[in-house]
Amino acid sequence: MNRKIVFRAAVASLLLTVTAACGSGSSGSSSSASGKAYKIAFIQGVSGDAFYITMQCGVQAEAKAEGVTVTTQGPQKFDPTLQTPILQSVIASKPDAILIAPTDVSSMQQPIAQAKANGIKVVLVDTTVQDPSVAVSAIASDNSGGGKAAFDAVKKLAPKGGKVLVVGVQPGISTTDARDKGFADAAKADPAFTYLGVQYSQNDPAKAASIVSAALQKDPDIVGIFASNLFSAEGTATGVRQAGKQNKVKIIGFDAGPDQVKALKDGTVQALIAQQPATIGSDGIQQAVKALKGESTTASIKTGFTIVTKDNLNSAAGKAAVYKAGC
Repeated sequence: MNRKIVFRAAVASLLLTVTAACGSGSSGSSSSASGKAYKIAFIQGVSGDAFYITMQCGVQAEAKAEGVTVTTQGPQKFDPTLQTPILQSVIASKPDAILIAPTDVSSMQQPIAQAKANGIKVVLVDTTVQDPSVAVSAIASDNSGGGKAAFDAVKKLAPKGGKVLVVGVQPGISTTDARDKGFADAAKADPAFTYLGVQYSQNDPAKAASIVSAALQKDPDIVGIFASNLFSAEGTATGVRQAGKQNKVKIIGFDAGPDQVKALKDGTVQALIAQQPATIGSDGIQQAVKALKGESTTASIKTGFTIVTKDNLNSAAGKAAVYKAGC
């Protein structure tokens, strides 16, 4: 056979192979009208947290449905000094969009604005910043309403009233600030209860336990404690247990991680205010993809919550509300 004919046939075969491979696309990736595959980065508030793991599950499921590629990472602690370099590294990798749970309303404003300045679409998930207009959408639970619901739960469990305390995380976190205030406003409005204020655990269960131990020594007649995040609830349960007050102090936790559910089953915690992290994650992907396609987005989305007790834990709603340890 003529060598030129053989060469031309080989080239044609190679071109067909390349065309087929390009047309098939890679798993979990999608192309825009211009043919560019969408790459989205999800930056958690803290890695290893059941809340953010569950959110990651929602992110991954929706990313698969949308056909986009997602990478996930987060700091070891809920700390802007640890989250900022992660965000800067992600910006340098030039994703099309970033989903991020800011670890501080002030400190994370400028780093997130840098992402926008680099042409990256930003979606705020769970937490926010002082000026959320830097993002195409901000998605979070109705945290103020969740705080009020926590007080309503205490009121139901301690109908005669009494002293109540909040164990928060740290000032400057939009979500927990709103929860703390929602509880405080409701408690102050009820003359049957005495609000003892909020003390901060700095996201450290051991410190939360220490706070509760000291508070119960000072005010042994405390009837209820609202722990406004997962780690605060874990430490509060430990502090109450160490003080031997399991049957006297009613604990309302925010979030429904494995440790909180165990405490609920054991009777140390009487109710959990469970968020919908998977929904926050899936909504975040949806808003990011809409922005990338040039479609209109929703500036603010509020997701609901479920009040989980020992009585409804094994119901369909109760089981669905429990956070996941892995996807």
